[in-house]
Amino acid sequence: MTTFTASIAPDADTARRGKVWLIGAGPGDPELLTLKAARQLQRCTIWLVDDLVGPGILELAPADTRVIHVGKRGGCVSTSQQFILRLMARYARQGHTVARLKGGDPFIFGRGGEEMAWLFDRGIPVEAISGITAGLAVGSALGMPLTHRASARGVALVTAHTADGSRPAWQALAESGLTVVCYMGMSNINELSDTLLSAGFRANLPVAVIQRVSCPGQKQIITTLAHLASQVQAHQLASPSVIVLGDVASLARQEGLDAYQILSLAVAV
Repeated sequence: MTTFTASIAPDADTARRGKVWLIGAGPGDPELLTLKAARQLQRCTIWLVDDLVGPGILELAPADTRVIHVGKRGGCVSTSQQFILRLMARYARQGHTVARLKGGDPFIFGRGGEEMAWLFDRGIPVEAISGITAGLAVGSALGMPLTHRASARGVALVTAHTADGSRPAWQALAESGLTVVCYMGMSNINELSDTLLSAGFRANLPVAVIQRVSCPGQKQIITTLAHLASQVQAHQLASPSVIVLGDVASLARQEGLDAYQILSLAVAV
């Protein structure tokens, strides 16, 4: 059994020059935190925590850790990115070892690249630790392979929401034969469904929607693209959720029901 122990007081080297760690907290379940991330978190004196970090992970903080919530959620009151950057720089310059703790992986829709570049340009030491992104965790959460020799030879992780309003190349993705895992697509699910159908995704394409992947409150549905919007609304699913588009979704399991039975139920609604 591994025991994590560390003093939170900066050592002599750290006191001269602090450091920022961009740490992926995974999808929520503390058991999915990587060993490297768990160890490093014990050494950090300041935690800057995103909203999507699971509460079980916060329980791992040593008693003297200063935990600061800096949530950023679409459509909600959020901490500005510039303020978060300034906080990281301030505490690092004070000699602290800072954890910028993010849900999922820092470099998958987590602004990790922007933050690393900003800190690097200012001479602040920074390093990243990968986490399990929700779009990959859905596979084990639903017993659903994201790749399959018979139907999906790759996976594309995309976002339906961008800062400049641009969209993924949906038509190319429809023709690719890849499993498409879509983040940030719940705010306008009706428009997204219509866009996907217009781009060439077939109406009977199996779709899985998973809210709060790996967390105690996880909810999911298995349906088809034609019924995606109505089923999301009927089951009151909301963000944070990921949407999995592809034939592999028909291999998922939900509460002991075969996925094909679930698809039949959804189509009948």
